[in-house]
Amino acid sequence: MKFIKQSVSADIAKDKFDACFSVLTSEHRVVVKATRKFANSPKGFAEFAQWVSKREDSQVELVVIMEATGVYYENLAWTLHQAGRKVVVVLPNRAKQYVQSLGHKSKNDRLDARALAHMGAERDMEPWRPMSQQLFLLRKLTREHEQVQQMRTEVISRLHAECHSMLQGKSTVRRLRKTLQLHEAQLQAIQLEIAETIQADPLLSDKIKKVTTIKGVGLLTAATIVAETSGFALFTSQKQLTSYAGYDVVENQSGKRSGKEKISKQGNSHIRRILHMPALNAVSLNVPVCRALYERLTGKGKKKMVAYVAVQKKLLTLIYTLWKKDEGWQQDHYMRQEPKGDIQSLEAGASLSGVSAADKNTVAPAVARATQDEHPVPVGQELSFR
Repeated sequence: MKFIKQSVSADIAKDKFDACFSVLTSEHRVVVKATRKFANSPKGFAEFAQWVSKREDSQVELVVIMEATGVYYENLAWTLHQAGRKVVVVLPNRAKQYVQSLGHKSKNDRLDARALAHMGAERDMEPWRPMSQQLFLLRKLTREHEQVQQMRTEVISRLHAECHSMLQGKSTVRRLRKTLQLHEAQLQAIQLEIAETIQADPLLSDKIKKVTTIKGVGLLTAATIVAETSGFALFTSQKQLTSYAGYDVVENQSGKRSGKEKISKQGNSHIRRILHMPALNAVSLNVPVCRALYERLTGKGKKKMVAYVAVQKKLLTLIYTLWKKDEGWQQDHYMRQEPKGDIQSLEAGASLSGVSAADKNTVAPAVARATQDEHPVPVGQELSFR
């Protein structure tokens, strides 16, 4: 039997993963050749590599496909990537939709592995590219900051409720205040480590300094967006970026009925969360391109929050543009390039960058990886939160 593609899946859990070796025949049928379970450990990875090597045809393309299940897939994906394998990582919702398209009614690890292998053999997907260690560490720190900030907000709410309750518990208030002090100290320590992580890489530090020249965009905002997008390495257009962040517009129309348009929110929630305050700041600080967009939308009867979401999207695409072009914010330059007569597209969630088509063609490639250099950040150019 002749086959034109090989696909190996790994349905990964915390302690083990189910693997399925499938091939795509010349008649475009997917045939399962073998299945097996392996431990989600270095020893299991070595056994998996030997199992695949014994069955693969070196003359035919082979892809290893897995689902992004929390952090459990990362070690296997990294090991295979380092070994030179073509690794594909798919989001859980995409894998689920594909399983449903196959008509599977039952769900278990074995069936999921078969469906993933079928998907890898049938579809042509972009290979997975790992983040640089610097950006990976930055993402861990920014997400930790977000989690501690959420815990701090919860403690503040509990403390407020306790202080205004009918029977106040003094010991409870004392413990809550100590917890609040702990969270505030943790936030300061994390912010310091984020700044040090950025300063340790001159290239990353220089590019983030340029991004933070936008009024209202501080170091934490820039660090979060750069870390969550892996330095915009996988994005070639603003449309891809806004979709990834969940700012793409979803229509609700059927026949004569026309429902409300809204952003999908099916994307990276960390980006949307971190852009909330910068959007408010950009409007209050009168950043012209943001203030003009806000007033234009509220002037047409749009709710303030809808206008602020549009400003969030505007800031995201501006950060993307500055990063790609490796330049600082030039207020007059971007105001001059604001498209005329584009109010409808702004309301509908179209591109909000204010960059002309001619400029898009001259955007430099993204610097995907943070580099290491022996030269420290110049004195007087330290990064700070604001």
